[in-house]
Amino acid sequence: MPRNRSNPLALAVLICLYERPMHPYEIATTLRQRNKQESVRLNYGSLYSVVGSLERRALISPKETEREGRLPERTIYELTEPGRIEIHDWMTDLVSVPVKEYPEFEAALSFLPALAPDEVVDLLGERARRLELSLAQIDASREVMAKQELPRLFWIEDEFVRVLREAELGYVRRLAAEIAAGTLEGTDWWRQIHDDPAHAILAPGAAPSDRPGRR
Repeated sequence: MPRNRSNPLALAVLICLYERPMHPYEIATTLRQRNKQESVRLNYGSLYSVVGSLERRALISPKETEREGRLPERTIYELTEPGRIEIHDWMTDLVSVPVKEYPEFEAALSFLPALAPDEVVDLLGERARRLELSLAQIDASREVMAKQELPRLFWIEDEFVRVLREAELGYVRRLAAEIAAGTLEGTDWWRQIHDDPAHAILAPGAAPSDRPGRR
């Protein structure tokens, strides 16, 4: 059976059905009640598409249908034995094997010279403020879960996100300070290409003969 493990929502569906048979609406409700939309991109259109894909791969199967009042019939799905195996194998890979991800901020950093240094300092300041807000929201959410006496195991992903946000905030602050002070190596060239567009096609240390189109 070909593996398709690019969509975490599929794993979330399998995990829900590992607990008990559910219909798609109940799966979505369960994920939202547990705040899993913060970790997995969730919308109803993609959820039904994922359910259909999992059924075609024989990882889940219809168990029965139910109807409440005038609502349309709902199909209740259950996990198959191949589905249980897929959960184990998929989770094993996710937990044990680091993979190269492509965060948008990393891409932005790789093309930073496209913006003027002073503008970048301002933008990094704005990012820092947004990260501070995100950290405050995570802490508030943690307080709510603590009041509900939820074990740490059930919100450990928030803890991981907080560690990443805190590390990013520290880096963003340091980078902004270095750019503002002119101590970031390459800043002189960076300012030059924005002050004098004629130098924009020259990389740091490149001679005029290295310009594109020169022989």
